[in-house]
Amino acid sequence: MNTLKKLKSFAKKLKQDLLVLYLSYKDPRTPMYAKVLAMCVVAYAFSPIDLIPDFIPIIGYLDDLILVPFGIFLALRVIPSDVLEEKRKMAINMKKKDHPKNWFVGVIFILIWILLAVWAGKLLVGLFS
Repeated sequence: MNTLKKLKSFAKKLKQDLLVLYLSYKDPRTPMYAKVLAMCVVAYAFSPIDLIPDFIPIIGYLDDLILVPFGIFLALRVIPSDVLEEKRKMAINMKKKDHPKNWFVGVIFILIWILLAVWAGKLLVGLFS
């Protein structure tokens, strides 16, 4: 039971750090290389498309368990500490008030999945007709 609590705590901190990275990306004090890294990590973490598909046993989940935390760790290291401190407070306040929503990114991911489904459907129809 103790291990489960640790995992839940780690996941909650990871989710909080993703929001901190997103907020840090928007800050003008964040260097460009840190912005690029932060957005790549946030985009990959929320993307339904993985480098290694999840249906591959064991290996499929390694990117989620290793790459995402490592990316967050690395991105947090290159962002200035004063920016991180301010954005952590901001993230805590945002979570207390309301969950942040980014409808634009959500719509883009939905459109990508729809386009992939249409393409796969056409491919299957072409194969079986």
